[in-house]
Amino acid sequence: MDFSIVSYAVPFLLVGAQTTLLIAVFGVGLGLPFGVLVGLGRGSRNGLLQRVCDVYCAVFRGTPMLVQIFVLYYGLAQIEFVRHNAVIWWLIGSGLHAAILAVILNTGAYTAEIFRTAFLSLPKGLIEAAEACGMSPWHVFSRVKFPLALRQALPAYSSEVAIIVKESSLASTITVLEITGYAKRLMSETFAIMEIFIITAVFYLAINVIALTSLKLLERRLAFTR
Repeated sequence: MDFSIVSYAVPFLLVGAQTTLLIAVFGVGLGLPFGVLVGLGRGSRNGLLQRVCDVYCAVFRGTPMLVQIFVLYYGLAQIEFVRHNAVIWWLIGSGLHAAILAVILNTGAYTAEIFRTAFLSLPKGLIEAAEACGMSPWHVFSRVKFPLALRQALPAYSSEVAIIVKESSLASTITVLEITGYAKRLMSETFAIMEIFIITAVFYLAINVIALTSLKLLERRLAFTR
């Protein structure tokens, strides 16, 4: 490996890593609560809400995220109403904003399925006991359902966090200069394909190791037996 290429490429990839982390942080920070809400909607007794959530999950779990990014960034931009709506255009007019939105919508569908399963696995007797004690629906959810569901869902959700970090690389297809975007640019400048993409892989690996280690510590913290 040519170490002069490494010393030249790392500063650029560090700048791209900031954008990658930005996409991942928004993807987790907004995708998690959104996915929990959709998961609750899928288990709702309201038939219409349940069908809407089911269709949403089916669409975003059944189509590639690359297609979703293209539809948001290139497809919706062709609609005149979207171009003249300031809020919607702010969401999809920028490549970075469109990438973040695509990650949130995509991970929300998978997170919804993870938490739907977690909510279904909760012991009904415990929930009925909380309701019998006079706890309001919000207190039952915040103090009983969600903490227990989070313990059940965290191992599977850890994998989803790693996927979010890796899927952020698709933002490079709509001109966002994150890690992969800078890697492509460096590759075209230096023609050092092997060196550049090995360094790129190391960057993604380091981010995911830190994220998964943090979630593993949280999982141990929430465990009943430590």
